[in-house]
Amino acid sequence: MIRRAVLGWALAAGLAAPALAYPDRTITLVTGFAPGGSTDVTARLVADRLGPALGNGRVVVENRPGAAGIVASDWLRRQAPDGHTLMLVEASSHALAPNAVQGGTRYDAVADFTHIAIVGTGPMILVVPPGSPARTPAEAVARLREAAPETMPFASSGVASMPHLSAEMFATLIGLGGRLPHVPYRSGGLMVESIARGETQWGVAVLASAAGQVNDGRVRGVAVTGLERFPSFPSIPTLNETALPGFDLENWFAIIGPRGLPPEITAQLNRAARAAIAEPGLRERLLVAGVAPWTRPNEPADAEAFLRAELVKFRDVVARTGVRLEP
Repeated sequence: MIRRAVLGWALAAGLAAPALAYPDRTITLVTGFAPGGSTDVTARLVADRLGPALGNGRVVVENRPGAAGIVASDWLRRQAPDGHTLMLVEASSHALAPNAVQGGTRYDAVADFTHIAIVGTGPMILVVPPGSPARTPAEAVARLREAAPETMPFASSGVASMPHLSAEMFATLIGLGGRLPHVPYRSGGLMVESIARGETQWGVAVLASAAGQVNDGRVRGVAVTGLERFPSFPSIPTLNETALPGFDLENWFAIIGPRGLPPEITAQLNRAARAAIAEPGLRERLLVAGVAPWTRPNEPADAEAFLRAELVKFRDVVARTGVRLEP
């Protein structure tokens, strides 16, 4: 009887013991691109605020570049769902690739992950070297149509990336689909640098990748791809209002974890992410970097519903343009 009583007391004490505080070690926020691009820049801005928002957390960014985020996404789905390994994803790996890559991806963009929060959205931007004669969207289209195709290579941040699809979509709509050489790089930063140096003649970059170079005059921003002009670059017109009415293509960033993340950790991360995104300092830095902070409902269920809708949206874009990308 005494032994049973002692055992019962021990079990009760064990059940009553407080759970380990989360996070109990450094959180890694993975990106699927090399340093210097839009995803890397956004991840570092978010990481700086996410750690303090968690109270006792430290968040570090780890770059795992390859195949426009596909490699890192496939890696993430195999990690332990303990909240210490997260990823900042974008449309390339979680809306475009599942629809446009021939043979699809090894991961299910929704079912294989826990969706935590959306960080923000941003348009793409058509950029050319600073010495290019193309200063307006109409002039850029005319130059591409009139030049020999082999003299107009375009840069991207990788095969199956948003810049790759955006450029192919743009080329298709002006009658040059599949005719202009593609030069992939490992990040949006390297992509834009190649255009600045004249190694490639144009590209449709994520605005967050090109914002600094556009401001510094190292590349020329010709047009953005949203329906409206971006607040931080009001002088740059949209393709919608100029050369291609109805053109609307935006990138986005979201925080996810492996499938099976405990609900209490998911909720804690979501609260911290929303608090970080609502912070005026971070909001201002994101806007300057070309990312409009998310202002709509942003619970985990909202994030998952948004990603599901984006999958459908990009399925329609791929079907409409006929763009298919080799993995």
